[in-house]
Amino acid sequence: MKKVAVLVQDGVEPFGLGAMCEVWAEPYHPEDDNPVFDFVVATPRPGRVRGPSGYDLNVEHGLDAAADADLLCVTPKRGYLDPSPEVVELLQHAHARGAHVFAHCTAAFILGEAGLLDGRRCTTHWRHVDDLKNLYPEALVDGDVLYVQDGTIVTGAGSAAGLDAALHLMRQQFGSKAAAAAARRMVVPPHRDGGQAQYIARPVTDCSAETLGPLLTWITANLSEDLSVEELARRNHMSPRTFARRFRDETGTTPHAWVTQQRLQAAEEMLERTDHSVDWIATEVGFGNGAALRHHFTRARGVSPQQYRRTFAAKESA
Repeated sequence: MKKVAVLVQDGVEPFGLGAMCEVWAEPYHPEDDNPVFDFVVATPRPGRVRGPSGYDLNVEHGLDAAADADLLCVTPKRGYLDPSPEVVELLQHAHARGAHVFAHCTAAFILGEAGLLDGRRCTTHWRHVDDLKNLYPEALVDGDVLYVQDGTIVTGAGSAAGLDAALHLMRQQFGSKAAAAAARRMVVPPHRDGGQAQYIARPVTDCSAETLGPLLTWITANLSEDLSVEELARRNHMSPRTFARRFRDETGTTPHAWVTQQRLQAAEEMLERTDHSVDWIATEVGFGNGAALRHHFTRARGVSPQQYRRTFAAKESA
């Protein structure tokens, strides 16, 4: 993925355009060693593109500048039920030649108009899920997720979910290190749960609980230790019952669930970045043995550790 084009039309939503620029238009940062793309903003008729928020855009490039892009990002616009026929045609050609196509928010309707959602899982902003289902009955619309990837087609839900979907693509193409660096630069979490197991690591764990913050930080650095409720309660000078209640109050989950999630995230990182065996990784992150890691990993991520490694390890080391 070397060239990224963002398609805008009259009524372009500024947040959608800005989000794509934040992810794909950044110059090189030596401290992050981030990928840099041949980035272009294109529109059917170059010149003034009217915006809905009190200001317009001046876009120099026509759609021909996006004809060879490896990734086409379609930004949402007011009047999403009236897409440009030229944009629809460009998206059809891009998909046919194997390019990635990403529709942010209500831009999913433009993909529907192009026939690219037929038989595919997809999503859009929750307010417009029923409209998408009704207009494109062949589309497999899932309104309970932040984003969906089906082949080379990616659709994201509203506003900030465009960043989630873009970070997903960044990780898929360039590995978790690049995605985490991009998220850190934008001061957003690399991963937000969206109702399904999604392949985005969260290397920086949220340890900002009011009184348990130091303990959470210690846990992430000592995953191979005994992290039972009884042991953690003793370390924090509480009874197990009081500790469990305080933990849920401050983190919103149980100690066991939180620790398991941290162990899974650590296992993901090792699967991506090392060639150590599953059994070795299981011991390092505190699952004890490979069978336990396989059980928890498959249940949480929907794939086995070996399948996960095949998907991401080569990209991480590329």
